[in-house]
Amino acid sequence: MVIFWLIFVIVIISIFMVNASTIEKNFKLFKTRITAGSNAEEEILVSDEEEPAVTVTVQPPKPAPQNTNTEPAKPAAPEPAAQTTQPAAPAKPQTQTNTPVAPAVQTRDRSIYYTQVNNDGQILHSKVTRRIPVSESPMQDSLNVLLKGPTADELSKGIVNLIPQNTRVLSAAVRGSTAYISFSEDFLFNTFGVEGYVASLRQIVWTVTEFQNVKDVQVLIEGRRMDYLGEGIWIGSPISRQSF
Repeated sequence: MVIFWLIFVIVIISIFMVNASTIEKNFKLFKTRITAGSNAEEEILVSDEEEPAVTVTVQPPKPAPQNTNTEPAKPAAPEPAAQTTQPAAPAKPQTQTNTPVAPAVQTRDRSIYYTQVNNDGQILHSKVTRRIPVSESPMQDSLNVLLKGPTADELSKGIVNLIPQNTRVLSAAVRGSTAYISFSEDFLFNTFGVEGYVASLRQIVWTVTEFQNVKDVQVLIEGRRMDYLGEGIWIGSPISRQSF
């Protein structure tokens, strides 16, 4: 029994010695509570204990407010294509084209003779004027105008052409003072008879002798000389104005 108590005391003393510091602290705490109250006890407990860890709460950033009135995003405007500057073409030398101006056609008044029948039935020669272009064959030009006949105004005045229709001038040449005129065979057939032949010859002779270098006319048919025309009208030699 003694041994039990002895062991018990030893255990108590050992516990006391081991926990002497703790017992001293509790004793001081008990003493402080009596003298300073509860506030001092809390301060001593806080000072004896380890400082509590500071917990920092990091709040996540608030999301940015979304715009409820959402409009569809406009497509980005396409970038303008780069302008390629082409080198300017070399200026073409201006070629001055001088349009040839046609020379003014020179004309000359020529006297043409037709036939006119007066109120008494007498056959007379009638002179008219035609403006004919100047050429290298003025005599043949005058004869061609003669074969075309009078104008409408001239016809109204009784001026007619008694040279047979379809007659053509084949050639016209002057030798000395004589003009050699070759007609087509149509000249042989005159529907107006003897008076028609005479009148047609007079139209030709007076028209051709208007040229100063011509005194008389030798009539040829298809280039050949003939003695008579129609019913005994002599054409085998040159004919002048005095022949009528």
